[in-house]
Amino acid sequence: MRRAARALALVVVAAPAGADMAYVTCQSGDALSVIDLAALTEVARWPLPGKPAGVAVAGGAVYTVATEAKTVRRHAPSGALLAEVVLEGGPIGIAVDAARGRVFVSDWYEARVRVLDATTLAPLSDLATGAAPAGLDLSSGGRFLAAAERDADRVSVFDAITLAPLWRAPVGTRPFGLRFAPDGRLFVANVGSDDVTVLDPETGTPLATVPVGARPYGVAFATGRAFVTNQYAETLSVIALDTLAPVATLDTGEYPEGVDSTGDGRIAVANWFSNTLSVIDAATLDTIAEIETCDGPRAFGAFIARDQ
Repeated sequence: MRRAARALALVVVAAPAGADMAYVTCQSGDALSVIDLAALTEVARWPLPGKPAGVAVAGGAVYTVATEAKTVRRHAPSGALLAEVVLEGGPIGIAVDAARGRVFVSDWYEARVRVLDATTLAPLSDLATGAAPAGLDLSSGGRFLAAAERDADRVSVFDAITLAPLWRAPVGTRPFGLRFAPDGRLFVANVGSDDVTVLDPETGTPLATVPVGARPYGVAFATGRAFVTNQYAETLSVIALDTLAPVATLDTGEYPEGVDSTGDGRIAVANWFSNTLSVIDAATLDTIAEIETCDGPRAFGAFIARDQ
């Protein structure tokens, strides 16, 4: 009863301005936790029906994907609903090209990426992919759009301006999450082969395969390092970007999934089974805080809004 009362109170509290904020989708709880990463506390909790998992923060808005309801939503940072659309198939991953006014949503069941208007969420077009596309990411500057095709064991990359397909490359087994590094390389977490494939963004040429823990899910970058969540191992693999050598393996909460970086060199990890967000100093590798979230945090995508 005490926890339910706390959640109700948090729904009506507005998120403060002037700080990095984490928007953590909680699939089991049909909710989203808003966490002030300066104060290290949850400051709001939005009801979000339909089992939300995918999330992207861009262009002053928060976009979520409710997988069970097949619904994509656009929210104001206050939580106000600005637009929503119900899509056929199985929407799961999401990325936002705010500069060109587009939202990309992977369709798990229909082997495509849906292209939506970033303001209205009206469907614009579809991009064909391999089987079961999951994670999506845009490169820095918005030149490339990458899609991890889990059941095809490969990655497809598109020209984010023209939407033309550029290349497809095999990776490890069952790629799920992926992200472009600050230097442009594409890092792909392969949940079936317990490794990360590193690809050249121009050609798709494989540059390295880096072993990590059991069931790697997401990738983020800070302080010249890559951070990879390992679901089954309940750890975070830390990899040096210059050498691709392992730096450390850190303990997390139970079943870590979504991972993202702050503007001041910290890493945030959503722990699905622990109902927490771990905040880690990316330089010292110390855990700074474990913050309670709503039930079943997934945070699949770029879920941190950085204070500029």
